[in-house]
Amino acid sequence: MADCSKYICIHGHFYQPPRENAWLEEIEIQESAHPFHDWNERITQECYRPNSVSRILNDEGKIVDIVNNYTFISFNFGPTLLSWLENHQPEVYNRILEADMHSIVQFEGHGSAIAQVYNHIIMPLANRRDKETQVIWGIEDFKKRFGRNPEGMWLAETAVDTETLEILAQHKIKFTILSPYQARRYRKIDTEHWTDGIDSRRPYLCKLPSGRTIAIFFYHADLSMGVAFKGYLNDGKYFAHQLLNAFDTQPSEAQLVHIATDGESYGHHHRNGDMALAYCLHYLSKMPDVKIANYGYFLQKFPPQYEVEIHENSSWSCAHGVERWRSDCGCKTGGEPHWNQKWRTPLRQALDYLRDQLSAIYENTLRNYHPDPWLLRNKYIEIFPQRSRTKTVRFLEQNFQRNLSDSEITTILRALEMQRMALYMYTSCGWFFNEISGIETIQILQYAERAIQLAEDIAQVELYPQFLQILGQAVSNIPSMGTGADIYRNLVAPKRLSLTQVGMHYAVSTLFEEDARNLTVLNYECIAEELTRIKAGGQFLVVGQTKVRSKVTQSQKRFSFVILYLGNHHLIGNTSDSLTYDEYASLVRKFRNYFDAGNLTEVLELIKDNFASRTFSFFNLFKDEQKKLLDRVLDIQVKNALDFYERINERTFLLLNLMRNESLTIPEILITNLKTLVIQKLYDELAAPSLPDIEKIRELEEIIVKWKFRIPTNRLNYAATLKVNTLVAEYHKNQNIHLIVELATDLLNSLKAIGITPQLNELQDLIFTVIKDGKFPQSELFGVLLLANKLGMEIKGKLPRTR
Repeated sequence: MADCSKYICIHGHFYQPPRENAWLEEIEIQESAHPFHDWNERITQECYRPNSVSRILNDEGKIVDIVNNYTFISFNFGPTLLSWLENHQPEVYNRILEADMHSIVQFEGHGSAIAQVYNHIIMPLANRRDKETQVIWGIEDFKKRFGRNPEGMWLAETAVDTETLEILAQHKIKFTILSPYQARRYRKIDTEHWTDGIDSRRPYLCKLPSGRTIAIFFYHADLSMGVAFKGYLNDGKYFAHQLLNAFDTQPSEAQLVHIATDGESYGHHHRNGDMALAYCLHYLSKMPDVKIANYGYFLQKFPPQYEVEIHENSSWSCAHGVERWRSDCGCKTGGEPHWNQKWRTPLRQALDYLRDQLSAIYENTLRNYHPDPWLLRNKYIEIFPQRSRTKTVRFLEQNFQRNLSDSEITTILRALEMQRMALYMYTSCGWFFNEISGIETIQILQYAERAIQLAEDIAQVELYPQFLQILGQAVSNIPSMGTGADIYRNLVAPKRLSLTQVGMHYAVSTLFEEDARNLTVLNYECIAEELTRIKAGGQFLVVGQTKVRSKVTQSQKRFSFVILYLGNHHLIGNTSDSLTYDEYASLVRKFRNYFDAGNLTEVLELIKDNFASRTFSFFNLFKDEQKKLLDRVLDIQVKNALDFYERINERTFLLLNLMRNESLTIPEILITNLKTLVIQKLYDELAAPSLPDIEKIRELEEIIVKWKFRIPTNRLNYAATLKVNTLVAEYHKNQNIHLIVELATDLLNSLKAIGITPQLNELQDLIFTVIKDGKFPQSELFGVLLLANKLGMEIKGKLPRTR
C-alpha cells in the first residue's frame, strides 16, 4: 500500500553577491548600510544571525523556545558569503555548520545544507569549462565547511540547461531544485504518455543523454511567492496553514509540499520573518500526520516514480528564460519607466571577449608548468578561500614536479588568480538590475579590471582597445554616465591597485601606529626595512624603505617612500624605486634638519627632486583608510566641541532648570546644546566595547526623560545592541551570571525608559540556555527569572534542579 504521509520542506537560498574589493579582498565601507559597515554586516544582523537563535512566542507574546531555524529547513549559502561569515561573524557561521550536523541526525543521515555553484553565474550562458569549475569549486568548498559530500546543488537563479545537469550528475550531485515553470512535461517512468507542466508535490527523474540521471524537485510557485510578496511572514500560523492547504486531500502517494525562497526574506526583507518561520515549523511539528523533511531524506524514502523533461535555458526569475542576463527582455528591478536594458548585450559580449583572451593567455602560460592547466584551475579552490603561505606551498608541491623560482611561483599564482577574476566577473547580479552604472555592475567590471591587470603582468598584452570598443556600445540610462566604456574609465579603472600603492597605504599607517615596522594591509604584508618618523606639533614626516608582498600572488616590491602630513586630511606622499641605501640615509638627515627647522619649502623640494615615481594624497586612500584618518581628526574636533558644549552647559544648566520650573521660555539654542551633549555622551557610552557604566547611563536617562528629548533611535539602537552583546561575551569569558543579570537588568530598564530597543537575540539565547542547563547557583534563581521575564521569556517547565 502506498505511503500517504504528508511531508513539508522549506528551502532558503541564502546569498549575497561578492562585494569585496578585487585587490584587497575586503569589503570597503558602504555608507548606504549605515550604521553598519556594509550590507553583509547589516543583513547578517537582520537575517542570518536571528535565524540561528530565533524565538518562538506563545499567545501572550512570551518566548517559549529559542531555535536554530537552519536545523529544520533545507538551505544553501553562497560560498563567497560563507567565506565572509567565517571571517567576520564566526558565531553565526558556526551555528550554520552546527545546524547541518543536527539535521543529519534528525533526517536519518541527510543534512539540510546543499551546495551552490560557486559564485552565482548563470550556468546556461557559461561555457562547459566554466560550468565544471563552478560545480567543482562549489562541491569542494562545501566539503571543507560541512565535512561531507553534498547531495544537492543550488543553481544560480535556478538557471538550467541539459549540459549543466550532466555536469551535476557527473559529479555525483543527486538532486537540484527548479521552478515549476521550468518543467516542460512529465510521465510515469517506463510509460509513453507525457503530461505538460508539473505536479510539484513529488520528485522527478531527469534522464540525461549520457545515460546518467538526476532528481529534480520543482517548488510550489504560489506558496513561494506568498512568502516573498503576500504577507505569509506576518503570522507563522497562517504561513503553516497555507502550506497545509497545498496537500491533495485524497493522495495516492506520499506528498512533499515544498517551497524555495530567498533566505533574506526571513528577517531582512520582512522584519521578524525568522520568528514567523520558527513558529510555522514549531506549529507543523506538533501535527501528527505531517513531518518536516529535507530533500535528501524524502528522496531516499520515496525515489522518483516519474521522469521529467526541462525547458532549456530557463530560470526562476526571468519569464524569457535567461534573457535577463544577456538582452533587453523587459525584466528589471527599479529604475525609471523609460529606462531600458539594451546595455546587457554589449556587457556580456565584452566580457565574453575578455574571457576568451584570458583563457588563451592562461593556457599558453600554464602549459609551460603543468600538463592540464584547467585541472589546476579546478584545484585552486584548495587555497584561495582562506589563504595562507602553508596552503600555497603545499599546493605548489603537490601539483608541480620541480622546484619553482620565486618569479615562476608569482607567474603561476597570477594566472590562477586571473582565472578566478574571470569567473567572478560573470556573477549574475551584474545584469539583474536596471542600470549599467549600478554598484552590482561596477563590481563585476572591477573583477574584469583586476583580470586585465594580471594578464598584463603575465603576458604584456593590451586588452583594452577591443574590450572598451565593445563596452562602448552599452549606453547608460543616465546621460551624464555616458557609455559602459566611460563608466569603466571613470569608476572602475581608477580602482586599479599596484604594490606601490599598497606601500603608500602602509606609509600612511605609519603616521599613527606606534609599532609600524611590520603591518598587514589587508591581504598584503608590509615590512619596513628602514623607518624614520619626525613630529612637529600636529605635523608628521615619515621616511622609509619598505618591502610589500602580496599574499595572493607572492609578488613583492621594494621601494622608498616619504609622507608629509600637515593636519586634517592634508598629506603628500611620494615614492622612489631607485634610491641606494647611502642616498636614502643622506636624504633622511636632510629631511630631519629642514623639518625640525620648520622649513617646509625645502622639505617639499627634497620630495619633488628625489621621490618622483608616484605621488599620493588623501584621495588615493582606500575608503576605510580615508574614514579612519578623518575619524582620527574629527574625534579630536568632536572632543573639543563637546568640551565647549560642556562648559556652556555647566554655566547654564541650573538656569535652564529654573526657567523650566517657572514655565519661562528657554532659548532654543541652549536646549539644543544640552540635547546634543547628552545624546553624544549616551552614544559614546553605548558604543564603547566595555561593560556598561550603569550610573552614567542612568544620569543621561534622567535628563532625557526630564526634558522629553526625542533621540535618534536607529543609531542608538545599533550602539545599544553592541553594548548588550558585551554582556554575552563577558559571561562566556568569566561565567559570572550574577554580574550579567545585574548589569543587564539595569541596562534594559534605562534603555526602555528612553525608547531604545536593542536586538536581544544573543542575550535571550544566553539566558534561555543558562536556565535550560541549570548553569547558575540557587542563590541567583530569583535574579535569573526576573531577567528572563524582562526579556519576554516564558520559563515554566524549563527549570531543572539547580546546583
